[in-house]
Amino acid sequence: MQDAETVLDVLRERGRKGLPLTQLYRQMFNPSIYLLAYGNIYSNQGAMTPGACGETADGMSEGLIHEIIELMRFERYRFAPARRVYIPKKNGRLRPLGIPSWRDKLVGEVVRLILEAVYEPSFSSRSHGFRKGRGCHTALREIRDGWTGTVWFIEGDISDCYGSVDHEILMQILSEKIGDRRFLRLIRGMLRAGYMEDWEYKDTLSGCPQGGVVSPVLSNIYLHKLDEFVERELIPQYTRGDHRARNLEYKRVQYRLARARRRGDRAQARELRRQMRTLPALDPMDPGYRRLFYCRYADDHILGFAGPKAEAEQIKADADKRREVVVAEAYRDAQKIKGEADAKAIAIYAEAFGRSPEFYRFWRSMEAYRQTFHSKSDVLVVDPSSEFFKYMKNSGGKESGK
Repeated sequence: MQDAETVLDVLRERGRKGLPLTQLYRQMFNPSIYLLAYGNIYSNQGAMTPGACGETADGMSEGLIHEIIELMRFERYRFAPARRVYIPKKNGRLRPLGIPSWRDKLVGEVVRLILEAVYEPSFSSRSHGFRKGRGCHTALREIRDGWTGTVWFIEGDISDCYGSVDHEILMQILSEKIGDRRFLRLIRGMLRAGYMEDWEYKDTLSGCPQGGVVSPVLSNIYLHKLDEFVERELIPQYTRGDHRARNLEYKRVQYRLARARRRGDRAQARELRRQMRTLPALDPMDPGYRRLFYCRYADDHILGFAGPKAEAEQIKADADKRREVVVAEAYRDAQKIKGEADAKAIAIYAEAFGRSPEFYRFWRSMEAYRQTFHSKSDVLVVDPSSEFFKYMKNSGGKESGK
């Protein structure tokens, strides 16, 4: 197989050009990417922190990589539940942190490398969180150097961003660019791995686990929709005019200064120059000039507006309202696609086993139902040991004749 850097360079180029990505899962069989991932995380502070199963970086070997690859080939790799701990926040509250097992950290870093190569070229230049070569200082530098004339700041913070990520919406966003169903199933399995708290297993029905190496890039992919909304709708709507009009009061003082100089009145000239330094040369309330700026670091974002306070308040109300609309539309799209997949699966079950479609709707919650389709075909794949298959055998269904 090709070396890791070559593979990632190809993925970056395809991501930059918007080309289809249908063969990502096969990269999970490449040992060189696992070695690159190991080099990235083995020296991390938490590499020797055990997860729920007690595995740490000191158990790393090439044999472990080949074992993981062999499980990946047959889609048998399963993420273990993370160990839930709580760390203190600055405000005195506690932040939940999930500590995955070592092999899950390794696989997560491989997934992160692939996702970052695919999505990084398309991320907004206004996003600075968890990106290579960017950070808090680049965000502050952008505001300092580019937000000239800003008078109002609208700050936004998404409460419990990691914990409130909707899995269906996230998978729908990923499927817009990634056409490899096996790779998407791997990510879904990662999201639904659950966690152990006081040795009690709990499901993760939403959110990305804080502490996982993939969570930052997944949150950036999720919040990229917010960046697109601001850049395509809000900024064009509240930006107009090429330049500000000249301040008439400043021009009048400037004209009086010129006359005083011609008369040789130095005292008045000094006073007028002092007065000019207190006045803006351009009209700060020019109704034909508006500028809206935007910057985001992780789940914290800020809008800067050059204009009156009334319009700044309108921008805040519009942003809050439209953000809810964008999320609702994305959720409806995800539910629509999920509903179409449900109907298709039910129809195949009904045709295969001669039962009414209504009879099979209770399979929605079963693992056999969630893993119905092969990545490139509509072939029915059911585990003989699953609850579904046992039920059909015991109920005298017609599967034996099929």
